[in-house]
Amino acid sequence: MVSKAVLAAALTSVALPAAAQEAGSDEPRTTRVILGPQIVPRFPGSSGQAVRPYIDVSRARGDADFRFEAPDESTGFSVYDRDGFAFGPALNFEGKRRRRDAGGLDEVGFSVELGASAQLALTPAIRARVEARKGVTGHKGFVGMAGLDYVARDGNRWLWSIGPRVTLGDAKYARAYFGVTPREALTTGIASYRPESMVMVGATGSAIRQLTRRWGAFGYAKYDRIVGDAADSPVTRLFGDRNQWSAGTGVSYTFGRGL
Repeated sequence: MVSKAVLAAALTSVALPAAAQEAGSDEPRTTRVILGPQIVPRFPGSSGQAVRPYIDVSRARGDADFRFEAPDESTGFSVYDRDGFAFGPALNFEGKRRRRDAGGLDEVGFSVELGASAQLALTPAIRARVEARKGVTGHKGFVGMAGLDYVARDGNRWLWSIGPRVTLGDAKYARAYFGVTPREALTTGIASYRPESMVMVGATGSAIRQLTRRWGAFGYAKYDRIVGDAADSPVTRLFGDRNQWSAGTGVSYTFGRGL
């Protein structure tokens, strides 16, 4: 049976086909699948890492290039995509924090986040993207992300990208992972703490290279730094880490009548 954490990572990484790239509905379709391992924080603010699968599926028609997708964006698809602007639903997951992970503080359950994303091509090489999501389980707070990506590519032969990120969580999100209630302070001896927000700043980079007509190689790295209220939390100082790292690698396989 697949564990909930592995299933969450797999679903988070799958990129659902968008409605764009219409090079002609009668033209043959090509599919590219990327599969490999990645290491990610076990939960927001964690000092430990978890190994989870990285999965990405992209589709294109005719001679069109595969759409660029940053490795840290949520699962989703476009309900509107025209003139470089697209928006649609977004789905993300956060791992469970157990009591033993934070000195006996309350557990934060596995979090399913639902929301929306929007992106705009500012130039042929620069893309802006924002996401807003609400935790319907687990932390039950609001979290948002804004980022820019500079993308250099030679068709589908190679592509690399890099860009900054800002992630924001509201008070409910921050208190779930970084807060200490008076009741928890009495039972654990950790000082009571009530953060108003969670802020992370960082950057993400990725690269993919086609090695043959069908096979290619992929890799990415992501760094975030927790700042502000969440960084000053005793939870971060005693049990967590302000520095949050992610990285992954994989192989790609391309197939279809358009190849």
